Amino acid sequence: MSNVPQVRIGFVGAGKMATALAQGWLQAGLTAAEHLQASDPILQARNEFAQATGAKAAQDNRQVVSQSDLIVLAVKPQTMQAVLAEIRSALSAQHLILSIAAGVSLAQLSRDLGPDKRVVRAMPNTPCLVGASASGYAAGPAATPEDLRVVDRLLKAVGKAFALPEKLLDAVTGLSGSGPAYIFVLIEALSDGGVRMGLPRDVATQLAAQTVFGSAKMLLETGLHPAVLKDQVASPGGTTMAGLHALERGGFRAALIDAVEAATNRSVELGRLEPLEPQFHS
Repeated sequence: MSNVPQVRIGFVGAGKMATALAQGWLQAGLTAAEHLQASDPILQARNEFAQATGAKAAQDNRQVVSQSDLIVLAVKPQTMQAVLAEIRSALSAQHLILSIAAGVSLAQLSRDLGPDKRVVRAMPNTPCLVGASASGYAAGPAATPEDLRVVDRLLKAVGKAFALPEKLLDAVTGLSGSGPAYIFVLIEALSDGGVRMGLPRDVATQLAAQTVFGSAKMLLETGLHPAVLKDQVASPGGTTMAGLHALERGGFRAALIDAVEAATNRSVELGRLEPLEPQFHS
């Protein structure tokens, strides 16, 4: 599996995250549409995946598994156990399994698939679609060093990826997995502020988005602590300090910390939920 473009990749679940990853890997040149396919019980999801990627999408999970080398498990945590029971007999020692389901532990995956299965658990996020994902991943006991190299290469082809102890993946889910939604709310709010002060909506939104993009790029490329960069913008008694004071009065910093904590806790809860009834596909 060292030649990643030749690996046949099958997505079990064809939702937004699966589609974004598939598109990201296609755009990065790590695979081709003829080496991709997906399964999903929902016709609309299949159609949208096929339209976005040019790859095949079917209803039969076992068919996708049998025709793929790398299996990406992209189903809801509540349906994972039923899906694993369905595909288990179709899996072989040749399959590498990458789970991107929030809250589903490596122990659960090994229990339902068998301890000999080569499993890696990861949490990417939707900016993989534009090559700017932030991912964390952890290997199961049967995964090989080559498996980790494949996963690392795939995830880093669409952004940044970090190998972490599995116990930290729920925090990755709460921070970067859910984080794009927090940033979109931030951009929307900044744009609303600009409009309130008289800017046209389209200009305000572009200014807000570019400000977030430029600030993140500056931090990543300089390596400076965000507090240092903040202080470089904030002159004593100036406009930025007035704005920062308003943010502190509104609990901005605490609200973001609370959001990461709440999403992390929800990821832990998802791993403990009772599974839904099986949805087997013929």
